[in-house]
Parts: sequence; C-alpha cells; structure tokens
Amino acid sequence: MGKIRLKARLPNPSQLQNSKLFKIFGSLLGEPRLWHFNRTSVASAVSIGLFVAYIPCIGHMLMAGLLAIWFRANLPLSVALVWLVNPLTAIPLLGFGYYIGTKILSQSVCDLNFHSFSILHEVWQPLLLGCTLCGIVLAILGNIFVRIYWRFHLGKKWKLRNSRRSRYLELNA
Repeated sequence: MGKIRLKARLPNPSQLQNSKLFKIFGSLLGEPRLWHFNRTSVASAVSIGLFVAYIPCIGHMLMAGLLAIWFRANLPLSVALVWLVNPLTAIPLLGFGYYIGTKILSQSVCDLNFHSFSILHEVWQPLLLGCTLCGIVLAILGNIFVRIYWRFHLGKKWKLRNSRRSRYLELNA
C-alpha cells in the first residue's frame, strides 16, 4: 500500500487529541513526528512494535503507543505491529521464547500442561528471558531490514527518475 493511501486511512491527530479517550496524552499526539512516514520513524516503529509484540504481558497496544510517543516513532505503525502476536501466533512465538530461555538458563524444558496456574511459577523466568531476548533480536533485525529496504527502494526510484529525465532531455535536444 502506498504511503499516500496509508496516510489517507489514518486518523487525524487533532481528532485524536479532542477525543475523550486520548485526552490524557494532551498535546503529545499532536507531535508531527508521530505521524510521519520517513525512514527513521518507520524503522523505530518497527523495532518498537516487534519488541513489544514478543513480550508476554497484557496491554501491548498501550505499551507500544507509549514507547512510540517516547521515542518519537510512527505511532500507528508501532501499535499495529503488536498484532503480529495474536491467538494463532502466540503459542509458537511464546513457545520458542520459552525454549530459548530454558537453553540460556540451562534448564530442562518441562511439559507445559496448563491445567493450573502453578505451572507459571516454574516457567516465568525462562519465558520472560527468552521472549525478551527474541524481542530484542527481532527488533534489531526489523530495524535493519526497514533501513536496507528503504534505501533500496529510494535508489530504485532515483534510477527511474534519472532514466525518465535522460529520455526527456534526449527527446527535447
């Protein structure tokens, strides 16, 4: 989806500032950098969204929104990216994070039977450690990927622009 079409679908920052739900943020939502789609803002938003998505907690969207405001990243993108972890993807992602945590802590992988909440006492440390590390790695890789892709896409547009310009100059010469 193009940048212009995506911007047209986003809510207006002034409307969000005036809504009752977002009044607590005051003028913070009016910050223009939260709504721009440039390389730095998008790369930071991808990092925030991917990191927060991997953290096993409640309130992903709020946490991603607060981090986006704090780091001046693209707010809608960072909030949208936390939806990568949904009921279909949560079990494999959190399971992988738990597996990584057990390997780092040199613990054995226990059979996760969720018949009672007592299992959480045994698995919270490796789960939190593994998910945090996976979130950090995913955030770094996402940031690098966005920056490389952005540079590649921009170079492609420049080449196309230069070829059009040279054809125009050849025709008018």
